[in-house]
Amino acid sequence: MKIVVSGMVGLDKKEYLEEVCDYARRQGKEILLCNVGDRMYAEAPDVPPGRILDISRERLHSLRRSVFKDILAQARTHEHVIVNTHATFRWRHGLFPAFDFYQTRALKADLFICIIDSAERLHVRLKKDHRSQHTLKDLLVWREEEILGTQMMQQGTRPEAPFYCLARGLHKNTVETFYRLAFEPQRPRAYLSFPMTHVAGLPDVIAEIDRFRETMKEIFTCFDPGDLEEAYLPYYAKKAKQEGQKTIEVKALGQTVQFDVEEVLQIETDINSQIYARDFMLIDQSEMIISFVPALPDGMPALSSGVERELQHAHETAKQVYVIWIPKKAPSVFVTQTASRVFSSAQEALDFFRKEYGGRI
Repeated sequence: MKIVVSGMVGLDKKEYLEEVCDYARRQGKEILLCNVGDRMYAEAPDVPPGRILDISRERLHSLRRSVFKDILAQARTHEHVIVNTHATFRWRHGLFPAFDFYQTRALKADLFICIIDSAERLHVRLKKDHRSQHTLKDLLVWREEEILGTQMMQQGTRPEAPFYCLARGLHKNTVETFYRLAFEPQRPRAYLSFPMTHVAGLPDVIAEIDRFRETMKEIFTCFDPGDLEEAYLPYYAKKAKQEGQKTIEVKALGQTVQFDVEEVLQIETDINSQIYARDFMLIDQSEMIISFVPALPDGMPALSSGVERELQHAHETAKQVYVIWIPKKAPSVFVTQTASRVFSSAQEALDFFRKEYGGRI
C-alpha cells in the first residue's frame, strides 16, 4: 500500500502520521513513513530550519527530486509506505506546485489523502512553530488550494487511485479512520449528518448527538463534519459586536486564542461556502449518509436546513440515505421521500446496520 498524504503547513502532519503508523503497527502492519520536508533539510544542511522555501525555485525542485528518487527506491522494498508531502506551496514568490508529476506517477500510489484542520487550530500551530504572519482568510485560502492541488496530483498521476479529504480533528478515531481507508477498503464509508449550530447551548442534545457519532464510528469508516467546525466563529463574532466588543476568545489546542471581531466577520462568507462545498465532497466520497435528528427540549425536531440539504444531495447522488428520527412528531415528506430507511432510535439503526453490512464490518 503506497499512500500519498498532503496537507497545508500548520497541521503537524508528521506527528499525526506517526500516530497512524503506531496504530497500524498494533494491527500487525509496518509502514515506512517518508517525510519529504525532513529529507530535504537533511540533504541541504546549509539551509536553516524554516527557510527552505526561501531558496531558489531551481534548487528547491532539485532537492525535492533527489529526495523523491530515494523514496522511490525504498518504496520498491517496503510493502507499506506513506509519503508525507505538500501539493502546493504559497510563499513570497507566489503559489506553485510542491510535487513532480513524473516522479509521483512513478510511485504508483494506491491512495491519496489530503489532511485538513480548522482555522483556529492551524493558527495556534503556525504561531507556535512557524512564527507565521497570516490572516484567517489566508488559512482558508491555503487549505482550499491544498485540497484542489491534491486532487490535481491524483488526477494527473494515478486517477484510478481513490482520493479522500480527511479532517485531522481532535479525536484519536480520525487515526483509526485513516487506517480503515488504507487497509479496510471493504468497510462501508458513511457521512454523519446532524445539527450543529442549531443545537448550540443545549448540552443534553449535544451529548445525545455525540453518542450517535461514537456509535456509528464503531462499525463504519465515518466522515464527521464535527471534526472541523468553524461556523461558531462568526456566530460568536456577531454576538460580540452587538455587545460592543472588539475581540472574541476561543479555545484551541488547550490555549485561549483571541481573534479580531471584524476579521472574523470578513471571512463569514468564506467559511459558509467552504462548509457547503466540503460537506458535499465528504458525502460524495461516502457510500451512505446517516442523519441523526434529535428532539429539542420542546419536542420539536432539531432539523436544520443544512441537514435537509445534505439529505437531498445524498439522494440525488444515489447514496443510501438513512435517517434516525428521534422526535415524536413524524418527519415531513421532504425527509421520507429522500430516505432509504427511517429509524426511531440509534439502537434500531445499529441493529439494521450490523445485519445489512455485517459481512463488510
